Amino acid sequence: MAHKQMTPDEVRKRLENNENLSIIDVREDDEVAEGIIPGAAHIPLGELHLRLNEINQGEEHIMVCRSGGRSGKATDFLLSKGFKVKNMPGGMLEWDGKVER
Repeated sequence: MAHKQMTPDEVRKRLENNENLSIIDVREDDEVAEGIIPGAAHIPLGELHLRLNEINQGEEHIMVCRSGGRSGKATDFLLSKGFKVKNMPGGMLEWDGKVER
């Protein structure tokens, strides 16, 4: 399934312009401990189906993981549930913006 995407560069530029983006990081706890995009929510992929109530259906979300694979699965899953989501291909491997630890 082809889904909408937003490159790491586009995400970084929009954050630097103080745009209010909803970013959801679906990596595991130990990966997130190494750094997460500031302001991103953390919902591991395996918990996503249990935590849909934490995701605002009226807002667009950008899904992030290490390389774009798991976030692609998360994007497909959330699209199937009626959410507005985009995948960030390249994931944190290609992220060169700020991170929080």
